[in-house]
Amino acid sequence: MQTLSTKFAAALLLTLGVSTAAHAQTEIQWWHSMGGALGDWVNDLARDFNASQKDYKIVPSYKGSYDESMTAAIAAFRAGNAPHILQVFEVGTATMMASKGAIVPVGEVMKSGGAKFDQAAYVPAVAGYYTAPNGQMLSFPFNSSTTVFHYNKDAFKAAGLDPNKPPSTWPEVALAAAKLKASGHKCPFTTSWVSWTQLESFSAWHNVEYATKNNGFGGLDTRLAFDTPLHLRHIENLANMARQGLFVYKGRGNAADATFVSGECAMMTGSSGLYANIRKSAKFANGIAPLPYYPDVAGAPQNTVIGGASLWVMAGKKPAETKGIAQFFAYLSRPEVASESHKRTGYLPVTKAAYELTDKSGFYKENPGTDVAVTQMIRKTTDKSRGVRLGNFVQIRTIIDEEFEGVWAGKKTAKEGIAAAIARGNEQLERFQKANSK
Repeated sequence: MQTLSTKFAAALLLTLGVSTAAHAQTEIQWWHSMGGALGDWVNDLARDFNASQKDYKIVPSYKGSYDESMTAAIAAFRAGNAPHILQVFEVGTATMMASKGAIVPVGEVMKSGGAKFDQAAYVPAVAGYYTAPNGQMLSFPFNSSTTVFHYNKDAFKAAGLDPNKPPSTWPEVALAAAKLKASGHKCPFTTSWVSWTQLESFSAWHNVEYATKNNGFGGLDTRLAFDTPLHLRHIENLANMARQGLFVYKGRGNAADATFVSGECAMMTGSSGLYANIRKSAKFANGIAPLPYYPDVAGAPQNTVIGGASLWVMAGKKPAETKGIAQFFAYLSRPEVASESHKRTGYLPVTKAAYELTDKSGFYKENPGTDVAVTQMIRKTTDKSRGVRLGNFVQIRTIIDEEFEGVWAGKKTAKEGIAAAIARGNEQLERFQKANSK
């Protein structure tokens, strides 16, 4: 028979045991910007990883838009309580690269954490964007997207258009938009992320420069260069479509996404990552097609550029935490995990093995159009089409939105809007160059 003291001792040991077990699990804070169906995906990834082992616990936290989460992380870093992992959209890459002392390159994290890491295993067009001039990959390519053309097959049928033959050129987009309008559609065509879809990817797709110095990859003294006759022609065409009610501007960032998913807009250029929300919420037959191009431009189409975001590891973390981060990244890189993420979201497979596994599974044949993002990105890149990596890129995109809103509203000509965007954008590039030059 146990005495009161032995019962107390047993209870104390039990409590201490539970407490020790709880503390043995290392928590990893992961700040992200994934909402809706993508937020469900992020939470599921964390849950599945946590269930796969007992040493680490990934704690995902939604911190608002990409802009908001990046701002919050900077403030947290200065206060000494930055998260372990931060999701940063691709336009923040140059800023993160310049944040010496604030981040730890992913290769170092994997090595320190004792996890296998082979840069060659990742899709080159994806890994290359997050790689420094010295060949070191700086962040983990988590949710990489590219620009694609989404369209409503039911709306096409109603307008007398072939739902299995989406427009492949910009002149065809204008003709399809006119037929959609004639059939009663109030929003024939729209776009999200104006700078990304209509300037950055547009430039790479046509193998022309968006900015000098190989679009910023060649040095901090890069300057904007989207004032060519081709760029002017395209923005003028979009302005004309806006005047005729064929192109309806729905706002900055990804504001237009919801208008396509709801069926309000029949065609849109946007992220391949919209697939998750379309699959979950759209009540109509839909399709994905390559980004339109101008057929008279030599070399077009070339390849589109990367979008989405990557995962950055913040500096100053404990060895046990670094090991947990490395194990989590290794888990995300598993072919079966990366393949399922790709199939679920529309984001690119981050590794070649994940792509091959998806292809062998028959997913692309069963879901036509889901391979568009991949085939657009695995083409051989040129110095003009590798991507765009600029300092103060967030501010530059905001400037482009501001100037082009005047163009869509008919308050400025396309030439005036482009000139003002370049002049103001170059001021941002000069500022970044001065702040980060040795």
